[in-house]
Amino acid sequence: MKVPGSDFTSTRSGAVLLEVIVAMTIFAIASVTTIARAAQVRRVVFLAQGREDHLNAASEFLDRVVLWPRADLDRHLGTHPQGEWLLEVQHPAFPLYTIVILDGETHQKLLDTVVYRSVPRAASAY
Repeated sequence: MKVPGSDFTSTRSGAVLLEVIVAMTIFAIASVTTIARAAQVRRVVFLAQGREDHLNAASEFLDRVVLWPRADLDRHLGTHPQGEWLLEVQHPAFPLYTIVILDGETHQKLLDTVVYRSVPRAASAY
C-alpha cells in the first residue's frame, strides 16, 4: 500500500543530502586553500626575517668599515671577500672613498656609502 506524499519526502531527503555534500565539498576546498595560503605566508615571512637578519649583519659590518682610517681603506681598494660579503672600496676623488657591501653569493649590492677622509697634513704641503 502506498502512502500519499511519500515520494515527495524521499525526493526531498535526497536533495538535502546532495546539498550537504556540496556544502561540505565547498567548505573542504576553502579550508585547503586557506591552509595553503597560510603556509605560503609563513614561508614568505620566514624568508623576509632571514633577509632582514642578513641585511642587519651587513649594516653592522659597514658601520665598522666606515670607521677605518685612510690607510686601511687604501689597503682594501678593489673588491675583496669579507666573510659572507664582498667589500668593494673605491677612491673616486682624493678625499672621498666609496664603500659597497655586496652579497657574497648573488653579488647584489646590499649597502653603499661614501666617506670623507681628510688629507694628511704632510700631503697637503706638497
